Amino acid sequence: MQFNRGDKDDKFLLNLYRRLLYPRMVEDKMLKLLRQGRIGKWFSGIGQEAIAVGSTLAMQSDEYILPMHRNLGVFTSRDIPLKKLMAQWQGKITGFTKGRDRSFHFGTQEYKIIGMISHLGPQMALADGIALADVLANKQHATLVYTGEGATSEGDFHEAVNVAAVWNLPVIFLIENNGYGLSTPKSEQFRCKNLVDKAIGYGVEGIQIDGNNILEVYNTINQLTMEIRKDPRPVLVECLTFRMRGHEEASGTKYVPQELFDEWEKKDPLSNYEAYLIEQGVLTSDSIVDIKIQVKRDIELEVEEAFNEDEPIANADQEQADMYFPYQQDVVQPSQTSSTEKRYLDAITDGLDLAMQKYPNLVLMGQDIADYGGAFKITDGFTAKYGKSRVRNTPICESAIVGAGLGLSINGYKAVVEMQFADFVTVGFNQIVNNLAKTHYRWGEMADVVVRMPTGAGTGAGPFHSQSNEAWFTKTPGLKIVYPAFPEDAKGLLLASIEDPNPVLYFEHKYLYRSLTAPVPDGYYTTEIGKAVRLAEGSKFAIITYGLGVHWALDYLKQYPESDATLIDLRTLQPWDKEAVNAAVKVTGRVLILHEDTLTNGFGAELSAWIGEHCFSYLDAPVMRCASLDTAIPMSKVLEEDFLAKARLAETIDKLLKY
Repeated sequence: MQFNRGDKDDKFLLNLYRRLLYPRMVEDKMLKLLRQGRIGKWFSGIGQEAIAVGSTLAMQSDEYILPMHRNLGVFTSRDIPLKKLMAQWQGKITGFTKGRDRSFHFGTQEYKIIGMISHLGPQMALADGIALADVLANKQHATLVYTGEGATSEGDFHEAVNVAAVWNLPVIFLIENNGYGLSTPKSEQFRCKNLVDKAIGYGVEGIQIDGNNILEVYNTINQLTMEIRKDPRPVLVECLTFRMRGHEEASGTKYVPQELFDEWEKKDPLSNYEAYLIEQGVLTSDSIVDIKIQVKRDIELEVEEAFNEDEPIANADQEQADMYFPYQQDVVQPSQTSSTEKRYLDAITDGLDLAMQKYPNLVLMGQDIADYGGAFKITDGFTAKYGKSRVRNTPICESAIVGAGLGLSINGYKAVVEMQFADFVTVGFNQIVNNLAKTHYRWGEMADVVVRMPTGAGTGAGPFHSQSNEAWFTKTPGLKIVYPAFPEDAKGLLLASIEDPNPVLYFEHKYLYRSLTAPVPDGYYTTEIGKAVRLAEGSKFAIITYGLGVHWALDYLKQYPESDATLIDLRTLQPWDKEAVNAAVKVTGRVLILHEDTLTNGFGAELSAWIGEHCFSYLDAPVMRCASLDTAIPMSKVLEEDFLAKARLAETIDKLLKY
């Protein structure tokens, strides 16, 4: 192994050695504790420390790093106290996640480190968003994100690198190629000779380096960061290395040929650098012993202190509250007394326009939303007004764009992400339910992202452009779900959603875009999230619904004016207005839950269960549901009309009243 110290003095080289030694000795301690049964799991990075240490020290302290679970050297090189890390690993209340998540699955704004989730790859899109925020804020910063060779097969890798390339984002994508994804060798992971060759396909620079040579790692990353701070662009760096332990200790290493261990043991990053420093006169055998004695003493002390930290105390109310960033909505009433007739679609445009004016740090992202104005022309004219830096066309990569939204939020921005159709959210599902929804619960960070979801049937668009998929998300703690039925609410709830620092899925019904017109208050105002509205009052029965179902119900009541029904428009599905539902049940004793989604496991099932559990004594008949058929949505107008719940509304109400 050839080291090149260049102009680095002895003090720098010695500091590098201490930084490299420390995570190795921490790992030695962890392996002993594992054998003693004092800890239950460990992911070892022995043999790979030079990558984490060298690259981290090449970054400025205020630049974000997004590591993986084998990058202990990132955390120690950012000077996070071992006691704090140990508390995290042991699930102590003083850990970064208060016992809610494991190992390195956390972030910390204090140290500018954003950890991974167990799904390989999503952190790369967050790096895009973080870097985008720096570019928009005119900060000359770089962002460093790690991934393994196995994760380069993930769609998240492709999407993140491609977005960074298209947008010229100052991101270093660092691949730790240690030869194995758990037990699967690289020969079964990809066919290209070198992973760095993937850079060619994205039109970005690619560099392959010896990941076990700490000076080569440091010098390479240091040079790249200096360049991309001034000339933003992504770079792909492949670090060749080897994992000397198993994927995690329980998996062992029997699947790895012994000759590989023999070969890579000779390339050990610590022993080779140590020998070089002795040769350079920076270290002696005696000084090495002294350093190790001191490091061991420090490690022992902090580890034992961490073991004595308090365990979490279970508090169900606190656990549920911490799913969301603390926020109390201050409802903004219309400042003007005037109103204007607006289509449902135009009310959404008005809301976005006002939000862009109110929040200079708000970024809109989506396919075709810039000059084209979006598939439904909701953002038509926005680029002329706000520029393409804030109204951003995206490649077709929903996962990366949702992840970039979270990255923007982490770095001080707000994001609104448009799904061209709500159906397409499936390819961004992981980022929504596992990153947006869980981020605050896990490590206290807000996820200030709104995902716009053009939803619903009625336009003959078939199985992949018509689904009502709100129930996929209403069961996911950490998300807020709004679903306006009228232009006034469409504007007010959208502005409320953008104000809210929590992740909000905003469902907007495509059928209503141009078919529904109503007065909308002028100027800026918000509608309360979690508050239903009573649209009709009666005593015979109650209809509880939302979205297009509201208009079906109104049509029914207009057709049958003698119905004497209470009509509740929920407007928000998470949280939903239990008080309004409870009051409606008390008054009527009979309840019909109506929604466009399919019957089985639709959101109505949750409403029905809650009413049965909490309002049983007021019921004069079973709670009944009217929903769409349990099939995919057909394209034919005749078939679609029969599919939709509206086709069975009158007969279901008749059945309810006759019970």
